[in-house]
Amino acid sequence: MSKRTPLDWKATFRVYRRLLSYLKPYRWVGMLTLLAMAMDAAGLTAFTKLIKPMIDDLFVNRDPQTIFWLPIAIIALAVVRGTSSYFSDYGVGYLGRNIVCDLRKDVFESYLRLPVRYFGAEGSGQQISRITYTSDQVAKASTSSVKVLVSDSLLVIGLIYVMLSTSPYLTLALLLMVPTMVAIVTWISRRYRRISRAIQGSMGSVAGTVQEAVHGHREVRIYGGQASEQQRFDEVADRTARQTLKIAKTAALSSAGVQTTAAIALAAIVYLATRPGVIDSISAGTFTQMLLAMTGLLTPLKRLTNVQADIQRGVAAAEDLFATIDEPAETDSGTRDMTRAEGDIRFEHVGMRYPGAQGAVLADIQLHCKPGTVTALVGRSGAGKSSLVSLLPRFYELQDGRIVVDGREHTEYTLAALRRQIGWVGQHVVLFDDTVAANIAYGEMAGASEAEIIAAAEAAHAMEFIRELPEGLTTRVGESGSSLSGGQRQRIAIARAILKNAPILILDEATSALDTESERLIQEALKSLMRDRTTLVIAHRLSTIEHADQIAVMDHGRIVELGSHEQLLARDGHYAALHRMQFHDHPLDGASVESA
Repeated sequence: MSKRTPLDWKATFRVYRRLLSYLKPYRWVGMLTLLAMAMDAAGLTAFTKLIKPMIDDLFVNRDPQTIFWLPIAIIALAVVRGTSSYFSDYGVGYLGRNIVCDLRKDVFESYLRLPVRYFGAEGSGQQISRITYTSDQVAKASTSSVKVLVSDSLLVIGLIYVMLSTSPYLTLALLLMVPTMVAIVTWISRRYRRISRAIQGSMGSVAGTVQEAVHGHREVRIYGGQASEQQRFDEVADRTARQTLKIAKTAALSSAGVQTTAAIALAAIVYLATRPGVIDSISAGTFTQMLLAMTGLLTPLKRLTNVQADIQRGVAAAEDLFATIDEPAETDSGTRDMTRAEGDIRFEHVGMRYPGAQGAVLADIQLHCKPGTVTALVGRSGAGKSSLVSLLPRFYELQDGRIVVDGREHTEYTLAALRRQIGWVGQHVVLFDDTVAANIAYGEMAGASEAEIIAAAEAAHAMEFIRELPEGLTTRVGESGSSLSGGQRQRIAIARAILKNAPILILDEATSALDTESERLIQEALKSLMRDRTTLVIAHRLSTIEHADQIAVMDHGRIVELGSHEQLLARDGHYAALHRMQFHDHPLDGASVESA
């Protein structure tokens, strides 16, 4: 069993202070909300203060002035409390929603600037849960819990003032409550923080499990995985439920502790009030006011104790969010701009290792891609082809050697300038839940005219199906392009690359999702696209790269052969073996080489 770590109040305060800094843009609303909370607490304190004259002067002495003014005072206090309660509740809601919105924007912004390796190190379910569930936990800590802390703390102070001003002697009963309350708060704070961290991890697992099952619903049905997926989700859901139940158990124990402590304090008041020499000097109104004030303390004290759940959940959630926000962005040490590259690319003794990996993914890669030429990369799965092309736009950083673009190391250029020179069409097409036109003219190309978009779509042979869509170019494609076929999605991606008109082109199995007829059309489009551009092609079918200027055969992260199609066949080495495997062993179906 792990040793418990004492609650770090300094760290909690530091996180909470940063969290409350999100209130700065709404400070005037916050100040008015705090004022409304104070008025609400003052109203209830004043009403408690009226108990003694209500009993002694109204019912015992039957004072005419009290009979006249007391109902008016009660109505006035009710109006003040009702108004202040409305504004405090609305203010808390307003602040909470805005804080959640701002936090989600900051976390999402951090996602957009984080390096690629970050997304491979953490599950997408956890990343999604951080934007949804975790942000909501923070809102409770920064707004709802603040309302409880402020209003109930003021109410407790007010009621203690009522007790002291009514009978300092009977107020001695409070001394029984203070040490016990401190012990309860410290214990539950430590427990809540520990449980809350576990719940956040569980919620990420829930989101990840659901996402995988929904995304892979076809595979689940084809391979009969419903039972195993249900079992996997049940285990995650049960684990989350057990953690949540621990929160409920802790809250119940703290409430019971507060109630027991308050009951002992009430008994102490009765005992002190009935001592000889005391009972004769205390009026019925005084005793009733003291009892009601002490009883009134019970509810805010319970809320103040239980609010630790929201605070510790929120602080644990805020730590997670701030850790993501504080993650360093991808390195951009470049200072040079580039209008349009010539496309001369050199890989000089390039080596690369993934974080935490045992061996190198790439080792001593030497490759020269001359301007306007086509370089094809072929090899078995895991040979390092995709890793190599990912180094050029700096999705990953190399550890050895260097990459030179137009005579300068590619790290000398700013990321924006470098990536403007590159068009990319991958085997896993990414489309966004927007119109066809917006997916073609994406990002920096958003200002393209309709004529330019149509020309790019025509060149990619995409207009033939776009015209048949219900709203043509303005048809929404759905999440991840779900309303389109795989070939249609890939042709839109190719149209996007055509529209960008970049001098360097990377085709990572760009025709893998196309049927034979579509592939023939796309190959014609790609030939036109690749003209006068430096192109790196990861080959799916060797027949598509026979006319490449050079073919690099990769194996275990190294280039083992380099030459033209005819030269490599003549060597009768790795490439020739791959060629025979594809064209002689499987002449009918044209089986392809696996890709990295």
